[in-house]
Amino acid sequence: MLSPKKIPTSSSTPSRGAASGDTESWSLDDQWPDLLAGLADQITEGVSALQNQIDQLLARDRITRQEHHALSVPIGRVKLAGVSTQQIHRFYSGRIRQSHEKINMAELVEGVLQERKKEFALLGIALRRKLKPVDVLVDPTVAHTFVNAVLDWALPYGNRVDVRMDLNPWPPHARFQVRVANEGAPPSSQTTDDNLSWMLIRQIAATAGGIELERTVTGEGTTFNAMFTRTVQAVDGISAVDLSDDHSSMFKSLSGTYVLTISPTLQIRADVRDALREIGIVSDSVVDFVQARDAIKGRMPNLIVVDSEIKGADFESFRRELLREVFEFPFVEISPDDSSFDMSGFGEFSMAKVGRGNIREALGTAVMFELAKMM
Repeated sequence: MLSPKKIPTSSSTPSRGAASGDTESWSLDDQWPDLLAGLADQITEGVSALQNQIDQLLARDRITRQEHHALSVPIGRVKLAGVSTQQIHRFYSGRIRQSHEKINMAELVEGVLQERKKEFALLGIALRRKLKPVDVLVDPTVAHTFVNAVLDWALPYGNRVDVRMDLNPWPPHARFQVRVANEGAPPSSQTTDDNLSWMLIRQIAATAGGIELERTVTGEGTTFNAMFTRTVQAVDGISAVDLSDDHSSMFKSLSGTYVLTISPTLQIRADVRDALREIGIVSDSVVDFVQARDAIKGRMPNLIVVDSEIKGADFESFRRELLREVFEFPFVEISPDDSSFDMSGFGEFSMAKVGRGNIREALGTAVMFELAKMM
């Protein structure tokens, strides 16, 4: 197993040597930026032409789809190297003109993930995300390039990818995190810590300013963090310390919340519905996990109330399926102990419990606490 390696914040931009047109004083040391740019341009032009040719061969049925895919994969890697090199040079040479705007980073990251959805599917990558709206002052094109570069660097480390966008507790900076785990499979042979994608990440951070980087690489995968110091808006949410007997101040925060109840018992479903209605939450109920899967296809709930009577292998399978789609998801268990009332911890699989005889009195508080943790 590799020992963890931590790389701190972004590097400063190196100064460029001035190339001279005087042949007598010519030195290759002065030509590296131009050499880099010329090489990148030739690579990208060449692979684009090659990709176009094999696309035409496929269209004419001269090669099979499998052969087309086998050729496209290495072409894609070479193209990525060329494009990354072009972008590094542009940022390094000051050819990127920035216009800082207030950008919702959650929307931007989600947009990038949607753009690459087919790619993730082809690579067999299991993707989860938890994206909270945080505004940052940054050039939108630079931010888009930055997020793509982070994904290009991180994806070869494994097949399980968790993407998070939220607000760091302190200092209150927007935090973009990508965690990749290989889940027992070896990392891609293309994996290198300090490759062109990482150089591009560092150069963007140095050029854009206000971005602090940290990464940890181990044998099990990698964790990448970027802190945006130019955060202009915090996340509005419910604080757990605000929970009290007077819930009226929280009704606006709960507006639009939707809860799904899963229980084979009619009385439990009715009690849960009435308790949620008292705090202004809309809910539906189903009797088993088959119906629950169908309900979720129509509308994704913000929280699920589950009867302990049906907790077991089917529930664990259902929860795993749900967590493949979302980074975290809150559950409240209805316990057979009439008077029980236990808040959950902060682990991924922790769950609050409310007794069957305590639903009307305690369920509302438990639900609000679970929703507050998700804010």
